[in-house]
Amino acid sequence: MLHVHLAAPGELGPAEISAWRSMQRASPPLANPFLSPEFALAVGRFRPDTRVAVLSDGTSTTGFFPFERGRLGSGAPLLSWPGTLWQGLVHAPGAHWDPRELLHKCQLSVWRFDHLVAEQGPFAPYQAGLAASPVIDLTDGFAAYDAKLRTRAARFCRDIDRRLRNLARDVGPVRFEGDARDVTLLHTLMAWKSEQYRQMGVIDRFDRAWFVGLLEALLATRTEHVSGLLSATYAGDQPVAAQFGLRCGDTLGGWFTAYDPQFARHSPGLIQVMQMAEHLAACGVRTIDMGEGAAGYKEKLKSYDGYVAHGMVTSRSVLAAAHRARSVSVDFATQAVLRSPRFYRATRRVRSILR
Repeated sequence: MLHVHLAAPGELGPAEISAWRSMQRASPPLANPFLSPEFALAVGRFRPDTRVAVLSDGTSTTGFFPFERGRLGSGAPLLSWPGTLWQGLVHAPGAHWDPRELLHKCQLSVWRFDHLVAEQGPFAPYQAGLAASPVIDLTDGFAAYDAKLRTRAARFCRDIDRRLRNLARDVGPVRFEGDARDVTLLHTLMAWKSEQYRQMGVIDRFDRAWFVGLLEALLATRTEHVSGLLSATYAGDQPVAAQFGLRCGDTLGGWFTAYDPQFARHSPGLIQVMQMAEHLAACGVRTIDMGEGAAGYKEKLKSYDGYVAHGMVTSRSVLAAAHRARSVSVDFATQAVLRSPRFYRATRRVRSILR
């Protein structure tokens, strides 16, 4: 029988936090900073509806399921908006659970996910699809990664080298800072990213004070298990690109990368990623998860693809039926737009007008 105890992250005791960390270390697919207790604790400070379901078999703790409770019994992974790289249930090796029973005991009618660890077997029947999450593999060190990259994408690498030389010539000597703790630099990164969102015509994630506060709290997080990591590339005395992510053991979950648009012709974002990879490899990082999405630069830089799943678990309640009907309608409308060039062009025109 599945036993579940619900708690706010801040209500978990030292023994539970220790067990959570141990489960992550025991299972590489779960050893991601966005699945860590540190991340849940930070989100819980800013999102009062954050909960953790502590699973047990009646004798010992078998898992931790962090989620956010919404209206009408709806549930979502932590920070499903503005979005995280990985979602799931952290569990002891060999643990099993019934997703519908889990929802019932979490008092949820539905749980939607869009970046679920694809290897989680009990959730497999509820997955609607998979998406690639590109990964840089530094297991054999940066030199080995760089050699493989130059073999398969020689022109791409020569172009980065050329842009790096031009940046140094036009602006000033290029240097890299691998672990900056400057909140001002973090805000500079956010401003660059906000401008990028504006140009794309999408919602600015940093237009919410609580989210800015969360990133500041994560930057200050320093434990033996998880740390916030802010890095930057400088040309002369000014930052030209920066990246913020979370490190858990030998894994970095890259979250936000941006650059100063006035230096766009030098591709400082690509220079940042390469210099960051070299620095992190020397610091013991073996995996950089760049996050779901088939951006061109990710396709060039990746060593291989991890996979995340999207879908929805529902209970057998009336509320769950309503959630399922709504989800089917939204999916149908989305696919109709994507399949119809006329509708797709119309949505792009409307978005350009609204911008």
